[in-house]
Amino acid sequence: MTVLRSLLFLLSASLLTACVSTGDVDPMKTSEGRKKAYDSFVQLGIGYLQQGETGPAKVPLKNALNIDSSAPDAHAVLALVFQREMEPKLADEHFRKSLSSNSKDARLLNNYAGFLYEQKRYKEAMERYSLAAEDSLYPERARVFENLGMTAMALKQRDEAKAYFERSLRLNSRQPRALLEMANLSYEDKQYVPARGYYEGYSAIAEQNARSLLLGARLATIFDDRNRAASLGLQLKRLYPGTPEYQQYLSEQR
Repeated sequence: MTVLRSLLFLLSASLLTACVSTGDVDPMKTSEGRKKAYDSFVQLGIGYLQQGETGPAKVPLKNALNIDSSAPDAHAVLALVFQREMEPKLADEHFRKSLSSNSKDARLLNNYAGFLYEQKRYKEAMERYSLAAEDSLYPERARVFENLGMTAMALKQRDEAKAYFERSLRLNSRQPRALLEMANLSYEDKQYVPARGYYEGYSAIAEQNARSLLLGARLATIFDDRNRAASLGLQLKRLYPGTPEYQQYLSEQR
């Protein structure tokens, strides 16, 4: 029996024990008891999801919804479960239910927008991200603006994307995607000094990928750092030999 299954068993047992130890008082008939049970079931569902066990996650989440069918958190986690299982219709249904009673919750809006972006429903994603960004006290607001930038890029709205990435980095200068996108955009605009600054900021906090290695090699060439350009090119060849980025790198060496 896994730890999470043991916790589920213990939760059920504790509810029965509480019922016996308090005489005729069923804890599930008190608001405090129901809330504690609901919260515990949701946390169990989250635990299963974090371990990649989407099937078992549904059991406590269903129990949570049996306690409160309109509570947003259980629907939100269940939406993530179905998103992981590639069931977009069910995921969409539960995302909407999670927002039906809490339509301005920035966390829920951001998660739903991420799902919509994944489904290439970019205009809808932009709407939800924009609503999430309105919450000035949301601790992940920098990431929301980063997400807005990525969505604007997908919609071919280059200037808007740049503004969103800049806003994201004003809120948190360590947003890796925003740093890499700003480095690329600055390079395209031939603003090589800012591009190098953004690129170095990205490299300090994130692992290199095909896009970043290509950009790094290009910038090293611009600044006549031949050894670094060659080193990044070799990394690109070794790690990402079949990518469009490596083919682009080869074409630029001719």
